[in-house]
Amino acid sequence: MSRGGEMVYIPDDSDFSSFRDQCESLEGWHCRYNKAGVTVWSQGQEESCTVQKIKTCISCKDVPAETLYDVLHDTHYRKKWDSNMIETYDIGRLTVNADVGYYSWKCPSPLKNRDFVTLRSWLPLGNDYMIINYSVKHPKYPPRKDFVRAVSLQTGYLIKANGAGACILYYLTQVDPRGSLPKWVVNRVSQFVAPKAMKKIYKAGLKYPEWKRKHDPGYKPWVYPEQNTLPSVSLAELSVQHADSLENIDETGLPEDHLSTSDHEA
Repeated sequence: MSRGGEMVYIPDDSDFSSFRDQCESLEGWHCRYNKAGVTVWSQGQEESCTVQKIKTCISCKDVPAETLYDVLHDTHYRKKWDSNMIETYDIGRLTVNADVGYYSWKCPSPLKNRDFVTLRSWLPLGNDYMIINYSVKHPKYPPRKDFVRAVSLQTGYLIKANGAGACILYYLTQVDPRGSLPKWVVNRVSQFVAPKAMKKIYKAGLKYPEWKRKHDPGYKPWVYPEQNTLPSVSLAELSVQHADSLENIDETGLPEDHLSTSDHEA
């Protein structure tokens, strides 16, 4: 997502507009899954098995757009619903609507776990909301030995209001996992992992208002920037995370039959 590939920058209106267009467009996307209110599309060469674009969409009845926006921002609540997450925390703030954060992800067994350092930016637009990120390098958060540092080329959410008290959620991601993955992993992401993740976010949205009432209900620094106590980070401290500078591992030979049962759930 970085312009020219070298400079770290904070996304502007044109970036958000482009992201929204990608979410809403069907041109060039191949439908991989369409069941129970969840649709998954992919874009890119089916045989490449690595850097595909994946897009998912779910209709969320009884969850207002602003509630889902809060769910996706609230790192304390994320621990309640994101079972794939190992650890997440904010590193520092860039502006009132941009920060830098860390996220580590439990990959389906027997793959190695991945982690990311990303620049994230968000934009409320009327009744709709967008959150987008891409990978950056921070000198104090280098790759760790216990994770494969992966690269988010572009990842984000578009939350669109859909009548009274309901919304439609799009999730679009293009990630370089830094490794040659088996074909079954690519198929599993579109057939099981992505639909399951979307359903989890929907369920998290249904339960969030009750949870938030008991957990610092007035604290929403993504809505009220004056509540943000993160240290400031300057763009000069960051650099673009180029995939070719990271370890690349070959996991193509890993067999599917080692997959844990939880990864099969749709």
